[in-house]
Amino acid sequence: MTAGIFINIVAWASYQRSDNITSYWRVLKSDGELNFKYPEGIKLQKRLLEEEGHTIISKGTKNIKYYVKDFEKSLIEL
Repeated sequence: MTAGIFINIVAWASYQRSDNITSYWRVLKSDGELNFKYPEGIKLQKRLLEEEGHTIISKGTKNIKYYVKDFEKSLIEL
């Protein structure tokens, strides 16, 4: 939970400045789901990820969630 709070702080701080941008939109939930709490919700995160070449898929009919297809292929090891 604490990590989620801090990534949200980083996302909003980066969104509000025009230089030294942190690529927060690349941080997904553990199952590859996009985060609706980021600036401009899923719309901006989806657009930025698609610009980088990722495919976004939707799942569900009522409570639609968005995921990066095959996100495991883009993971980096820390």
